[in-house]
Amino acid sequence: MTDLDHLTQALARNLRHWRAERGFTLDALAARAGVSRGMLIQIEQARTNPSVGTVVKIGDALGVSVTTLLDFDRAPQVRVVPAEQAVRLWSTERGSHSTLLAGTEAPGPLELWKWTLMPGDGSESDPHPQGTTELVHVTAGELTLTLDGTDHAVPAGASASFESHVPHGYRNDGAEPVEMTMAVSVPPPR
Repeated sequence: MTDLDHLTQALARNLRHWRAERGFTLDALAARAGVSRGMLIQIEQARTNPSVGTVVKIGDALGVSVTTLLDFDRAPQVRVVPAEQAVRLWSTERGSHSTLLAGTEAPGPLELWKWTLMPGDGSESDPHPQGTTELVHVTAGELTLTLDGTDHAVPAGASASFESHVPHGYRNDGAEPVEMTMAVSVPPPR
């Protein structure tokens, strides 16, 4: 079985578990996540590999992290994630990519990411649930952080925090790669 097969099976199992845990019907989760009922069925039956955006929307609607949805098995209280088990979830032909390094559920989903944005590349994100906070720390290059249509320059060595319940995105308008670490904290469902 390939890593992709393991991820597909884990996503199917974890989606069924968390949907039942939250008491959501397929229709209710589809409406909350903005994802079709048919897509949810295909995911739960391990018949498709959804986009990162779809997985994020489902996680947000369930109030769980992407890490939890893709977790192969439930972890002990201390979990060391070897480098080879970090999950690359987004990439472009230019070489930009984001890697989910680790995550937890207490008290709500909390994820740690490593990003590389090549010159001229960017990534747009849909709004997350109200109360979601993101932290970014740029270690190389200069990030252009767009929040609700306004650009903010975040140079190497600087950090930024923001509420991400509005449209937001990350861009590299410079000539060298942008390297950054990001933490995303989603409040537990009410």
